[in-house]
Amino acid sequence: MRRDRQSKPEAESELLIESLDHEGKGIGHRDGKTIFVDGALPGEVVMASSYRKKPDFEQAQATRILKSSPFRVTPQCVWFGVCGGCTHQHLDEAAQVAAKQRVLEDCFKHIGKVQPETILPPIHGPTWGYRTRARLSVRNVAKKGGVLVGFHERRSSFVADMTSCEVLLPHISALLPKLRALVESLSIRDRLPQIELAAGETLSVLVLRIMDPLTPEDEDKVRAFADRHGIQFWLQPKGPDTAYPFHPLDAPELAYSLPEFNLRMPFRPTEFTQVNHGINRILIRCAMRLLECRAGERVADFFCGLGNFSLPIARGGADVVGIEGSEGLVARAIENAARNGLSERCEFRVANLFEMTPERYAELGGFDKLLIDPPRDGAIELVKSLPDSGAPHRIVYVSCSPATLARDSAVLVHQKGYRLKTAGVANMFPHTAHVESIALFER
Repeated sequence: MRRDRQSKPEAESELLIESLDHEGKGIGHRDGKTIFVDGALPGEVVMASSYRKKPDFEQAQATRILKSSPFRVTPQCVWFGVCGGCTHQHLDEAAQVAAKQRVLEDCFKHIGKVQPETILPPIHGPTWGYRTRARLSVRNVAKKGGVLVGFHERRSSFVADMTSCEVLLPHISALLPKLRALVESLSIRDRLPQIELAAGETLSVLVLRIMDPLTPEDEDKVRAFADRHGIQFWLQPKGPDTAYPFHPLDAPELAYSLPEFNLRMPFRPTEFTQVNHGINRILIRCAMRLLECRAGERVADFFCGLGNFSLPIARGGADVVGIEGSEGLVARAIENAARNGLSERCEFRVANLFEMTPERYAELGGFDKLLIDPPRDGAIELVKSLPDSGAPHRIVYVSCSPATLARDSAVLVHQKGYRLKTAGVANMFPHTAHVESIALFER
């Protein structure tokens, strides 16, 4: 595959880095133009070479560090700078969290024109070997010696020539060279573009996206690999719904647990779950503390997925209505509620929440409280549909995009009469610019 078209790097120029943007790039200015610099940190003086020019800004790469930030550290991964999976390994871990907090606060200020009354302590945990989900690209590249398995190179559609990954689970990282050899040995090596990882507490699953069927010889090799390394293979011939277990068929159940709420959550490897099980547990604990659910209350969990927040709400004694656009995830949530003895307190419905209207919201019945956990697009139609009277008096909003959280906050505060009581970040994806956050609104 070809690289993205970009301007050729130009001659180096000296630049003072003033701050970080929401993607973790250093920001400097030259001749009145904003320059976004990969690999540069606030307070540093760097030599930078521009690779893309626009009328109002440029994108550049730091080529030399003339004055280093006290927060600069040596990246742990030898592929950092080539692999596009991580952007922040050169920044101290505590400083990464502080930078994400600033991104959230800046979005509230400039996009939402709102300000939290208090800031929550950041949620953080282990920063290496944490990732239980990943989509690894596969390419057969003769010029690089054969099959590559890994993330894309930075600013490129090429697959990074990597043989380990510091943020993946250690046993999966150790398998990368062996996966390269396995795919290289298969007859469909050019028709296998992706391997998806999904790990639970007792099982790791690798889903092979196959464009052509495996031959009997291929099947034998895949079975032998699974037995040798203690993982389960699934095969996915078309879309995610077509994935099915291949070997071994008697593997343990793929699931994660929430011990604080005495919950076990089975899932399919192609269903959405958080990539960081440890941070997910802490985030749920924080959400339940902010929501303060009580027995007899009726609570809605919008974008409920497989019940990640719904079931803890129900375990606390409230009646919960989980609403989600995916029929498959709603079916999984119903199963999980039954498995955990919570069916009587849980109701799940399929609805397109991006097309919510005041009329459709009214049909759901009244709610005492809401939990909202949308994808990156946010929940703008939902928050616009909340009634002016009789609305829930407390909303906990979990977000994976500070920009859309800030946009939706503006509606809740300036149009719906809520106060933004508190907000903070959760470092769900250490060493990346991804900002997970949580906010509490009251009226």
